[in-house]
Amino acid sequence: MMYRKIKLLFIVALFFGISGCGFFSGEKEATPRLSIFIGVDISGSFMKGGYFDDSIDFLAHYIYAHLHGLDGLERPAVLFVGSIGGATADEPKTFYPIQTFENKSIEEIAKKLKEIFPKGKENPFTDYNAFFEQIALTVKNKNLVLRPISIVMLSDGIPDVKLDGETFYTSIVVKPLERLSRNVTIRLLYTDAATGQNWLTKVPRKRVKMWTQDAKVMVSWQDTTLYVPDKPFDEQDRLLAWMKDNVDFGVRAQRVGK
Repeated sequence: MMYRKIKLLFIVALFFGISGCGFFSGEKEATPRLSIFIGVDISGSFMKGGYFDDSIDFLAHYIYAHLHGLDGLERPAVLFVGSIGGATADEPKTFYPIQTFENKSIEEIAKKLKEIFPKGKENPFTDYNAFFEQIALTVKNKNLVLRPISIVMLSDGIPDVKLDGETFYTSIVVKPLERLSRNVTIRLLYTDAATGQNWLTKVPRKRVKMWTQDAKVMVSWQDTTLYVPDKPFDEQDRLLAWMKDNVDFGVRAQRVGK
C-alpha cells in the first residue's frame, strides 16, 4: 500500500513538473525554421531616388522586430543581408549573416547597414538574377532546402535589361528559387504601382510567391499614427501590425508565363 502511494505521488509530481515547464501548455518555444534573405539595391537610380534613407531606417526596425519575434513576427533561423547589383553583371556580393545584427539595438543595426551600404558608392548594375542565384547557392550550401524562405528586396524594381526600348521584365529569372522550398516568397519594397504590377504579371514563375509594396505606402511607417515617439519599440503594436499587414503579408502562389 505504501509503495502505491509513493508511486502515485511520484506520478502527480512528474505531471505538474512537466506542466510547469510548458509541455502541455504550449509555452515551449518552437525552433525557428524561417530563412530570411534581404537585398538592398545599390544602383544609382535607387540610392539617389529619394527613398534610400527611409528604406535603411525601416530595414533596421524590421530586422530588429524579426530577430526578437515582436508581436508574432516570425523569428528567423538564419538571416542574410546583401546587395542587389554591382560594378559588373553577375558579380557575387557578400552576404552578411544573422550574427552581424544580433544583440544590437535598432540604432546599432542602422549604423551597421549604413556601413555596409554607404551612399556615394553606387553601382551601375541592378542584377536581380545574380542575387537570386546567390540565394539558391547559399540555401544549398547551408542545407536550408525545404525550409520556408522570405526574400525581401529594397529596390525600385526596375531591371536594367531593355528590349526595343521597353523594360524587359521577363529577363528576371526566379527559376533557381523554384525547387528550394514549397514556401518561397519574394517581397519587393519601395517600388511604384506600375513597376510592382509588372513584377506580378510579367516575371515568369511557377511556385515562387510574390508581393510588392509601393514606396508611397512604405514611407508611412513613420507616421505618428503608427509609430509613437518615445514609446519602447516592443510596445509599438500598431506599427508591428502594419509590418505584418503590408510587408509580411501572406500571398498565394500564382503561375506566370511558361
